[in-house]
Amino acid sequence: MSTEALPPLESGKFIAENSQDVKVVQAGVKKAADVIFESLRKREFSVELWKGEGATDGHELNPKVMDEKAVDWIFLVDTLNFSFWSESEDKKYKVRHKGQTYTGYWSLCAAVNRAMEEGIPITNPGYYAGMTEKELAYLLRSDSDVDMPLLQERVNNLQEAGKVLKEKFDGSFVNCIKKCGGSAQKLLSLVVSNFSSYRDEAMYKDKTVAIYKRAQILIADIWSCFEGQGYGSFDDISSITMFADYRIPQALLYFGALEYSQPLLDKISNNHMFTSGEREEVEIRGCSIWAVKLIEEEISRMLAADPAAKDVPVNAILVDNYLWDLRRARRTDMDNMPFHRIRTIYY
Repeated sequence: MSTEALPPLESGKFIAENSQDVKVVQAGVKKAADVIFESLRKREFSVELWKGEGATDGHELNPKVMDEKAVDWIFLVDTLNFSFWSESEDKKYKVRHKGQTYTGYWSLCAAVNRAMEEGIPITNPGYYAGMTEKELAYLLRSDSDVDMPLLQERVNNLQEAGKVLKEKFDGSFVNCIKKCGGSAQKLLSLVVSNFSSYRDEAMYKDKTVAIYKRAQILIADIWSCFEGQGYGSFDDISSITMFADYRIPQALLYFGALEYSQPLLDKISNNHMFTSGEREEVEIRGCSIWAVKLIEEEISRMLAADPAAKDVPVNAILVDNYLWDLRRARRTDMDNMPFHRIRTIYY
């Protein structure tokens, strides 16, 4: 973490307090909290769902075995975990795998699993440190006429990540985890200090704010895969915030937890292509972090007041995962919510 950067949660609070075009709305926070609380209380949603046993919504593509190979898979995927949105509904990057067609983030997971089944050591840092654009284009080949966006940027990420792991961490992200003594914050700092593609920061009101979407989701995915055990055991996992992207804000708008100004709505409806660090883009992401924190706190109060649910865990990771899955499940409704268009390696 840059020494001068505000950490993600503090960044979210600072941005929300100073935002001009995005507002966090308490009534919408409560509405979202009520829905998520009911699902958690009924045990309909939990960290165990990450592995997707028996699922057909994409979670089935995640690793099932809690071992070092799972860590390698997660690090590779999160190094490439950005910019999957399509220009139009009828023009999407798609990957067909085991009889099912995947789009968005899950298309990346399907392509990685397809490569592994073809005997390609795609999750080996020694392999992808020297990967060419031509090789990655083949591994991520589309089953539609739309290719994966930002291919050269993905190659750059992989080459850097592979070289850093080889030169500093004996060729495995597992060794990064081992260096951090069960601290999610130490691991977050190690990741953003050593892997520049994860260093998701911006200037806002003369302060450097850290969002760290991919670095935090990397830690959260390891925690989820290992169900808080082994390599996924972090004593400060609750310090990880939500993962500020272009999809969770849609769900927050749907609940009314976020509100955009008319000028911002006009920009979005006119298909303005935002750039990383643009003021409104930072406000959308920062206010999303703070809104999810408030939702988490509201759910925590509700769980504590319910004798039957006092042992049910909640954190920003689970809230984010719920909202992300809900956005896909209610796609017909959510697609009517505005989303900001941006092509960036950060999300």
